Amino acid sequence: MPASPLSRLLPAFLLLAAGLALPGCATPPPADDPDALAEFKEANDPLEPTNRALYAVNDVFDTVFFRPAAKAYVWLLPQEIRNRTHNVLVNALGPVTFANDVLQGQPRRAGDSLMRFVVNSTVGVGGIFDVATDWGWPYHETDFGLTMDTWGISEGPYLFLPILGPTNPRDSTGFAVDAAINPTTWIARGQAMTIVGYTRLGLTALDKRSEVLDTLDRVKEQALDPYATIRSLARQNRQSKEADNRDTRPPTIPAWFPRPQAPAAAAP
Repeated sequence: MPASPLSRLLPAFLLLAAGLALPGCATPPPADDPDALAEFKEANDPLEPTNRALYAVNDVFDTVFFRPAAKAYVWLLPQEIRNRTHNVLVNALGPVTFANDVLQGQPRRAGDSLMRFVVNSTVGVGGIFDVATDWGWPYHETDFGLTMDTWGISEGPYLFLPILGPTNPRDSTGFAVDAAINPTTWIARGQAMTIVGYTRLGLTALDKRSEVLDTLDRVKEQALDPYATIRSLARQNRQSKEADNRDTRPPTIPAWFPRPQAPAAAAP
């Protein structure tokens, strides 16, 4: 059975993460400078010299390949087609979302995820149309990094990995686990499925990079220190997802589901 694209990339990600353990740590400010020390702790970036070097490498790849490819993707395909493509990619992650909901002890969310995947894969024609949201099963995002967060596992120091981008040891491990439990990673057989796997991987990269085209362009043009700005934005975004993932509100009741009628007011 040929290896899937993700299974081939995972060893590279793990080697990059291991390489971050090499010398290249930032020196904490002296204890008599509490403001600088607080800023250092808030950044949570003890490997900053190494991270900045990897960011510089990634920036070269982004400038030469990823950004032009994403711009071409946006230019060639209308927004509607890009939206439908995004829907298909999100739907393909349905089993991963369901598995993480179960691992987080969220049966209602797990039920939502399962229904979304079944409805959108069938009525929604493979996820092209997000029918499930209209029927009362809205999308929610989660992953194994967020699962470990609910288990009380800390994120660890900030990391910047080429291709994967801003992350940390917990979330980079979560990325590998999500790839391992994704059915499309291990059911790929034959040349046709391998092509499908590479196509999905490429479309995912284009979809994610195109979403931040304008944001990254503004950061690189306006920020005095793009690396620090990207680090701050990435950590804020991740912390927001962690907070949302801990929200255990009950799922929305489908609009077509019978609701009990309030008793009529008694006549005076």
